[in-house]
Amino acid sequence: MKQVLTGIACILLTVPLDAQVPPAFTSLTLDEAIARGMETSRRLAELQSREEAAAFAVEGRHVAERPNVAVQGGYTRTNHVDEFVITSPVRPPQVVYADIPDNYRTRLDLQWPIYTGGRGDALERAARAEQAATGEDLAAARSDLRLEITRAFWALVTARETEAVLARSLDAIGAQVADLRSRLASGLIAPNDVSSAEAQASRQRLLALEAANQRAIAEADLRRLTGVPAGRIDVRVPEADTRVPGTVTVTVRVPPTVPDSGRSVSVPVSTRPERRALEQRARSADARADAVDATGRPQIAVGGGYDYARPNPRIFPRTGQWRTSWDVSINLTWSLWDGGRRGADAGEARANARAVRARAEDFDRQATFEIEQRQLELASNREAIGAADDEVRAAVDAERVVGERYRVGVATSTDVLEAQVTRLQAELDRTRAIAGVRLAEARLQRALGQ
Repeated sequence: MKQVLTGIACILLTVPLDAQVPPAFTSLTLDEAIARGMETSRRLAELQSREEAAAFAVEGRHVAERPNVAVQGGYTRTNHVDEFVITSPVRPPQVVYADIPDNYRTRLDLQWPIYTGGRGDALERAARAEQAATGEDLAAARSDLRLEITRAFWALVTARETEAVLARSLDAIGAQVADLRSRLASGLIAPNDVSSAEAQASRQRLLALEAANQRAIAEADLRRLTGVPAGRIDVRVPEADTRVPGTVTVTVRVPPTVPDSGRSVSVPVSTRPERRALEQRARSADARADAVDATGRPQIAVGGGYDYARPNPRIFPRTGQWRTSWDVSINLTWSLWDGGRRGADAGEARANARAVRARAEDFDRQATFEIEQRQLELASNREAIGAADDEVRAAVDAERVVGERYRVGVATSTDVLEAQVTRLQAELDRTRAIAGVRLAEARLQRALGQ
């Protein structure tokens, strides 16, 4: 007995550690799935950012009627002009229009809109209405997400049960085919009975493949909505009370790759033009925020011009002759206090940038789910072609045997008609499977941005 226990202990010690520890499970009820979806939804994050941007817009319209104080300075260089001097025998010459090419200017500027005819109030009301509309959009999006998660949850429950039922049905019909083959070997039945059963089994296998594909798509959809990491989602409905929503058990395992011509398809969603457009919009929003921040720093500008006028206002005294003049200037403007306009504009720009990024993240989720869905459809349809080929072969063989039996008078015309209908249905299933492969390939290429 001691040797037996020692042997068992040695075997247990040689088993890898990861094989001894069962995989971790995270169980989610329907309410918890909804709460997780509300927390991780990028669509809601986008609308929340837009609501925040609308609040900053309201603040910006509100402070637009506050004073704006700025300091200004400038230097202008002009062309030389002839001085105009008045001479008098009793007084020294008096310069009336001097030649001063260097001109300097400083100014403490105050701008305060006292009356705008209702424009400021109208803009503020419009901003508040937009903020209220964004809040309603957010509430509607929450309701839609709650409904979508509920739909995906019970769709997964239904798909899992359908897959299980079809699997049991496939096992039963497989046992029936094996029994019919043994009876045929004993000479108790006709060969067409076995062929008909094999055709039925092939069609049942087609249905099982479709059910497995629908279950995998439902899992991917629920992962997309709840933000669950990549892995398998197992649905378990308590048997004690079927009226209580079931639980979703998340198994963190890497799903098998779907073959595509002998290899798995793995292309980043950033290759799609829609994703690149969102990236450009995010950069544009960041640039607008930087532009708003830049208004708080001194602004320097250079100007200049060349005039040819009649009369030229820079020439004194004014004459009716064509005269030329020029000027070059450099100006400095620095806003000291704007009543909060810059902060509101910058906050609105940054909130819009966050909204665009949230939309890009939501697009990534959608595109990842779409690619996975198209890969699953492609793999399922390719396997369905093989099952349909088996169904066609079995149906053709059954039709041939029934035709031979009918000619010798041991089968009825009804048997012949049923065999023909079965063969036509098998050919239709094969055509549908081929069309499904071609359509799945086209959809996958579109999902990959090709």
